[in-house]
Amino acid sequence: MYYPVFLDLRGSKVLVVGAGKVALRKVKGLLEAGARVTVVSPDADPEFATLDLEWKARCFDWDDVQDQVLVYTATNDRAVNRAVAEAARARGVWVNVADAPEECSFLVPSRLTRGDLQVAVSSSGRDPRLSMALRKQIEDLLDATGDQGLSR
Repeated sequence: MYYPVFLDLRGSKVLVVGAGKVALRKVKGLLEAGARVTVVSPDADPEFATLDLEWKARCFDWDDVQDQVLVYTATNDRAVNRAVAEAARARGVWVNVADAPEECSFLVPSRLTRGDLQVAVSSSGRDPRLSMALRKQIEDLLDATGDQGLSR
């Protein structure tokens, strides 16, 4: 069982290892939350060049997790993802491993944001499609009621 929490990441250092489509979604959310994001990857999706972040164009090194508040790994290489998770845990840094909830110390829920309203849905990593479907149903419900959030 996981404990749900919303984090204030404004100004916090967050590391993302990997720079494909999955990492891009995570990075965009982190930047929206005000995190100071560093991406480590030998190459990156071209959209990363448009984002306000630090990119280290190289392979992951254990020292990359030092001084980070959170670490995300989203590469297509299981050995790299596992090494990132081990390095983060060894330094007491919370880590999220894309597509491997058993290696995570925290999970990222399916999230809906409308103004000041945020709704997060999680299946504890067991069924991400169900979480996304429920989030979509909530979104449709808000659309049907005309509710745009709490910023009134």
